Amino acid sequence: MLRTLAKVIIFIILTFSLYLLFAGHHEPGGGFIGALMTSSALVLLSMAFGIKTVRDAIPVDFRLLAAAGIGVAVLTGVGSIVLGVPFLSHTFGYADLPVFGKNELATAVIFDLGVYMTVVGITMTIILAIGRDK
Repeated sequence: MLRTLAKVIIFIILTFSLYLLFAGHHEPGGGFIGALMTSSALVLLSMAFGIKTVRDAIPVDFRLLAAAGIGVAVLTGVGSIVLGVPFLSHTFGYADLPVFGKNELATAVIFDLGVYMTVVGITMTIILAIGRDK
């Protein structure tokens, strides 16, 4: 029964975590909370189907994901220094996207994406290390 329900619940959790990630610069949420939700979905996946299944289905080295996330977050701040504004300054613009219409594009989303990658990488590294069979 857990495997059957997990498929639906994981989809809902991942969808909500993406919403939190992209809504975080205007509403409560952001990269940190979205990443914790994603990690909880991956933990549920490993509980329902086993850690080996998660490692096979998601062939990502979570340590490298965390390092890449830190890099993205730092480069967001360095980019603002290069443009002559204070570290981690935020800017935004609007774009007309084909399916979504007129949307705001903000540099805060790039920083949140770096935080998201870092937190997912660190939490999954810890969880998979704890759950590893000896």
